Amino acid sequence: MQTKKIIPIHDAHEDEATDACSSGEPYALMVLGDSMLPEFENGDIIVVEPEGLAKDGSFVVAFHNEEYTFRQLLIRDDKWYLNALNDLYPTEQISGPEAVKGVVIQKKKPGKRSSMKSYI
Repeated sequence: MQTKKIIPIHDAHEDEATDACSSGEPYALMVLGDSMLPEFENGDIIVVEPEGLAKDGSFVVAFHNEEYTFRQLLIRDDKWYLNALNDLYPTEQISGPEAVKGVVIQKKKPGKRSSMKSYI
């Protein structure tokens, strides 16, 4: 039996984290912090599709500044940006589609079956 090492996402290098999701299977993450308020609250669960179509306005997980971040994708004049919904956080330009590692397809409140929202 082969075992896999579990690496917290904040400790993973880009290649390790990408290899862990190389099968293209959707995965779930917990939202931490207030950067995506009011749409996403601290503790919300998001489901990410690694091979999802990233388009203007999509909520994405991206690798930027040597870390993974959850933001809204904005595409303006062929430039790609990561936008925090909370105005206290900056909008940052990214290199392009290669920085996007997955598209959020669903959110849910932990422990509440009826509080689910889809984004596709």
